[in-house]
Amino acid sequence: MSYEKVTQAKSFIVGTKQTVKALKSGKADELLVAEDADPNITNKVISIAEAFQIPVTTVESKKQLGKACGIEVGAATVALIY
Repeated sequence: MSYEKVTQAKSFIVGTKQTVKALKSGKADELLVAEDADPNITNKVISIAEAFQIPVTTVESKKQLGKACGIEVGAATVALIY
């Protein structure tokens, strides 16, 4: 899957709490979810995205997703703003 979407986005929001806020407020245009993240966390965020009809894209690795966002730790979810 595409980690390049992070660099193509106007901005992005990293972290589950901030991502949920962005989804609920209508700021997020797309949700990226790492497949290797804890499903107890990601399933809730995916449900919110689906409820607000925001596209969900999965990527393989939370470590790679974090790296694409320019952070040293893994990222389970990232909200993209185009």
